[in-house]
Amino acid sequence: MSVNNILDEIENLVVDGKHIVFTNKSIIEEPDLVRLVDDLRNELPLELQNAAQVMQEKEDILAQAREEAAQIVEQAKEYAGKLVNESEIVTQSQDKARLIMEQAKAQEQEIMEKTMQSSQQLRSDADQYANQVFDHLIVNVGNALNVLQQAKTELNRGKEENQQE
Repeated sequence: MSVNNILDEIENLVVDGKHIVFTNKSIIEEPDLVRLVDDLRNELPLELQNAAQVMQEKEDILAQAREEAAQIVEQAKEYAGKLVNESEIVTQSQDKARLIMEQAKAQEQEIMEKTMQSSQQLRSDADQYANQVFDHLIVNVGNALNVLQQAKTELNRGKEENQQE
């Protein structure tokens, strides 16, 4: 079950709880709430693990981009070396080698920029998702705790009124 589904169930549990007459308080079944909180505890590590997998994928993409860039540079160097060895077109080969090196550097730079942008976006998305989950969790659990505290207060107030009578 996903974190969002568990939070929806907690919310439904609170909304569907038995209402105390003449108040906006409700009573919820403690075992159901405890079960849902336990489910949430079990699911959060999975969500965090998914975020870690996203980060690992980002690192893998960066490593692959570096390897590809290095291969392109190596190919450009080999090509330039071959051209230099041909004495008839030494000048042309030097020009072409420079052009290839510049293109390789430009491609490497472009790949690195795209990879960095992608990794920053992945990190930002993962952080934003984690913050949303925590915010949603904090609000829902806080609301549930407030309802429980209010129910307890109402119960105790009812006991005090009965004892005074």
